[in-house]
Amino acid sequence: MHEHTAKIRIQRGYIPGSIGRIAELHGTYYHEHWGFGAFFEAKVAAELAGFMGRYDDQRDGLWTAVIVGRIEGSIAIDGINAGDRGAHLRWFIVSASLQGRGIGSHLIRAAKRFCHNRGYKAIYLWTFEGLDPAKHLYEKNGFTLMEERRGSMWGTEVNEQRFEFSFSSVKRMRGVTHASV
Repeated sequence: MHEHTAKIRIQRGYIPGSIGRIAELHGTYYHEHWGFGAFFEAKVAAELAGFMGRYDDQRDGLWTAVIVGRIEGSIAIDGINAGDRGAHLRWFIVSASLQGRGIGSHLIRAAKRFCHNRGYKAIYLWTFEGLDPAKHLYEKNGFTLMEERRGSMWGTEVNEQRFEFSFSSVKRMRGVTHASV
């Protein structure tokens, strides 16, 4: 079965090979499109491995988009500081060949639903200027750009951006419960 016609399954939790595959997706994409190198891929792999080493199923979430047994996308919620700073959305990616098929929207909705069900008040993420398809998805899903600054947390200097989603502002703005989550 060709991967473009195969059924996409969103799976929660760790699956063998997911740490390496998520790091590979990031390393490949950001090298091809942004010139990022070994520093970035190693950072993704190390931080994701650390996250999985302390993963708490009640506090944290990892979702992968799986097609014919192969991971083609991911998103994670790191809830370790959710009470103070909000839940941290991390490692959001969809393989280049499958972008534009709604996989990213499914992953974001799964992460938001998890955070809502856990009673987290906010979700934040760090990205950088120029990732327009991801920015569009964040904004479409209620995230607001809160901060911009020059920085090199990815090993290359970029215009870093922090987006945030607040469950309380959604409720106030829409006058309903979190039906869109």
